[in-house]
Amino acid sequence: MTVAIFAVSVIVIMELYVKEANVLKIDLAKENEKELYIKVSGRLDTTTAPELEESIRENLEGTEALVLDFENLDYISSAGLRVLLSAQKIMNRQGNMVIKNANEEVMEIFEVTGFVDILNIES
Repeated sequence: MTVAIFAVSVIVIMELYVKEANVLKIDLAKENEKELYIKVSGRLDTTTAPELEESIRENLEGTEALVLDFENLDYISSAGLRVLLSAQKIMNRQGNMVIKNANEEVMEIFEVTGFVDILNIES
């Protein structure tokens, strides 16, 4: 009985950890209908990338400047990179996009994948 309770406790703790680990926070601000500022915090991965993609898509019309602040972004996966690539393609037609404040881990992913040559990234 004690082993079963322990196993259930471990499973519940692991589920809570996984849910917390996949948290993404998105703060949006649109200035003068032309500049969209998005601050992204947490993990941008397979489970959270659709959230960012939807936020960008819903607010991109009429935007001439897209600023993505990654100061508090802990991780980005290939799903997150796909969202950035898609946004960059749209912004190439209607204005510009810049990524600011990416930490070392995120910058390393951009470098390894070649995204430093595709995206406009500012320290």
